[in-house]
Amino acid sequence: MNDDHEPLLARIPSDVEQPDKIMYGLTTRQLIILGTTALITASMFVTISPLLPIAITAGLCFPVIAAGCAMALGRRDGMGLDRFVLAAIDHLRRRRTLVAAPEGIPEAPAWCKVRGRLPGALRFPVRAVRQDGIVDLGGEGTAALVRAGTISFGLRTAAEQAALVGFFGRWLNSLEAPVQILIRARPVDLSDLASRVAEAAPDLPHPALRQAAEDHAAYLDELGDSRTLLVREVLIVLRDQPAPGSGRRTRARDASAVIVARRATETVRALSGFGVMAEFLDADACVQVLSDTFAPGYERPAPPADLDQPITASTSEGASL
Repeated sequence: MNDDHEPLLARIPSDVEQPDKIMYGLTTRQLIILGTTALITASMFVTISPLLPIAITAGLCFPVIAAGCAMALGRRDGMGLDRFVLAAIDHLRRRRTLVAAPEGIPEAPAWCKVRGRLPGALRFPVRAVRQDGIVDLGGEGTAALVRAGTISFGLRTAAEQAALVGFFGRWLNSLEAPVQILIRARPVDLSDLASRVAEAAPDLPHPALRQAAEDHAAYLDELGDSRTLLVREVLIVLRDQPAPGSGRRTRARDASAVIVARRATETVRALSGFGVMAEFLDADACVQVLSDTFAPGYERPAPPADLDQPITASTSEGASL
């Protein structure tokens, strides 16, 4: 509620991927599970009833009926219980110890006695990052990253707040593919900024400006040494997965990359419409985001030099050319 007691809300479907109801408010998956359960129960009853009393036969059939109904109608963490059980079985079958081995884990020789199971290969979901910034997920399709800023919602008037909520709701309703909004806090280092301010201070035209710049650089150094500074980053991940049987793999992947790039551009345009600064990350920015995710605070190694370009940068381990 705002100051004028007007509700700030936008109606958004709670489950945009809800399957269609076929009969009696049940989906096709639920009907198949219940039908299979009824068939198994009927077969058990016909087979066992001539041999055992009706009460014992009913007692033997009841667990099958209960399990089938629970699988069809139960839910856990927003997921159907049957899919949850299949995911749990797949998780238990997977190896717990994983190592980085793109070439795969070779089998142990016959003369070597191995206790337990060999480690599994760590499969990173990202297969490659294209030059245009599209992330290749292999068989899972493609993805694009959009970095978005924030706005001061509390400082806006009631009319502006209502407009922002309506704008954001319309953008959410316009989505036609899975989108993830990730808000994370990562450490920030102010030493480079303080160094640049201190280096630029002698070039300022007035002594007061030079003194203010030096004081500001000292304040940044003191702030970075005395506190653990964090910066908030908002990332929007847009995905597209080609439909099965959509043609050749390379052609389908290229078409998926074009689609997800168009969606990322539309997202930047939509967010800019209500005052949120956003940018479509290129290849270097995507690699930097992924590197910071896996190893926060560590510098990423320098990329290999292009064979067609001269080397002009210098590091502590080599001289410039």
